[in-house]
Amino acid sequence: MTLPLPPADESRLIEAARSGDLEAFNALIRRYQDRLYNLAYRIMGDHDSAADAVQEALIAAFRGIRSFRGGSFQAWLARIVTNACYDELRRRRRRPQASLEALFVVDQGPEAEWTLPPVEGPETYVENRELAELLHQALQSLPEDQRVVLVLADVEGYSYEEIAEILRVPVGTVKSRLSRARMRARDFLLAHRELLPGIRRPP
Repeated sequence: MTLPLPPADESRLIEAARSGDLEAFNALIRRYQDRLYNLAYRIMGDHDSAADAVQEALIAAFRGIRSFRGGSFQAWLARIVTNACYDELRRRRRRPQASLEALFVVDQGPEAEWTLPPVEGPETYVENRELAELLHQALQSLPEDQRVVLVLADVEGYSYEEIAEILRVPVGTVKSRLSRARMRARDFLLAHRELLPGIRRPP
């Protein structure tokens, strides 16, 4: 996992990027690109759409970096990626194809609730893939606004305030969407409780 840049170094690179320095911008993006891609992947549900959304978002970020007015640069990038995902979902207007790999990405923090137990043998491997498919279906079954909030909070580990900044909605809206998303995801998983042993259920 890439460590964040020291604030002074990040500020220096941001100022250089605001002056049109592409290398400085690329140095910033390298620190966050994996997390941004994982965010897009879990929202979109497939590799190609996630890659397209991130590419469009980074182009938009470079063109619009002069509009960055301080605060969390990572949250600013996440907002642009989230908006790019929303735009792509609006264009598609269909459910994304289920894909398993995103649920095997090991993260740190609150999102650990969604990670799978280690593979111990062939039977466990098959069970884990079934669980991964179920979890992915649970995420993809949510309405777009609830899915995005659940991914940002319980997978990516953003705070309520950061999510409110990313989505440009009140904190109360974030909390209500997250509560509904967790309840719907929980109901989906409990409807398939026979596949749940070995995994922690979302709250």
